[in-house]
Amino acid sequence: MNTSERTAAKVPEITIAFWLIKIAATTLGETGGDAVSMSMNLGYLVGTAIFAVFCAAAVYVQIRTARFHPLVYWITIIATTTVGTTLADFADRSLGIGYAGGATLLLVLLLCSLYVWHRRLGSVAVQTVQSPRAEMHYWLTIIFSQTLGTALGDWVADSADLGYTGAAIVFGVMLALVAAAYYGTRLSRTWLFWGAFILTRPFGAVVGDFLDKPLDAGGLALSRFAASAALLGFIAVCLLLFRQRPARSAH
Repeated sequence: MNTSERTAAKVPEITIAFWLIKIAATTLGETGGDAVSMSMNLGYLVGTAIFAVFCAAAVYVQIRTARFHPLVYWITIIATTTVGTTLADFADRSLGIGYAGGATLLLVLLLCSLYVWHRRLGSVAVQTVQSPRAEMHYWLTIIFSQTLGTALGDWVADSADLGYTGAAIVFGVMLALVAAAYYGTRLSRTWLFWGAFILTRPFGAVVGDFLDKPLDAGGLALSRFAASAALLGFIAVCLLLFRQRPARSAH
């Protein structure tokens, strides 16, 4: 194994293509999760159980893979975002703790995950995700961030009476501010990455809800299955058009 291979992470280089696919994947997580739990009438608990098995299998394969593989990585991202959708809905609605309670609980779990990761390995930068130990922290953090994003999206869209379009604008502006900070300040690139990564989830969640929710609820009433298929096709096209390179450490 040469030096280049040793310093390559098992996650993709952070590019515009990465963010396009990430937003599409988070939107797919919303429409796909709703398709199973709502359209198929399986409920949030059964939906969570199904996607949890899928997520566990995907994470296992991702960690066992010797080096970065774009298809395996993005399947795992999709798995985390679908289980995040049904898990957040189960916590918010079935457990009765509400959007505020669910979002607060998940934010605490996310911050604890980042803290423990940083404490144990010294960095939460994606370029350092090169070992199974780092990957376990990485994927656990992502699951918490995906679930938190769903709860935040629903909270802003429903409780703040902004609707899906208004919520999408709110999270879009927040993402634009993070991008501006990235290009115009010297703030930590690592923490700006995680800020953007977390915010793309509620943005995708409200866009997904806008696509598939009924007209009288402010949505377009599109088929959840059709929307999910279209998003999956978009992701596949992006993977074919844009080469995914592994992120590399600076040394």
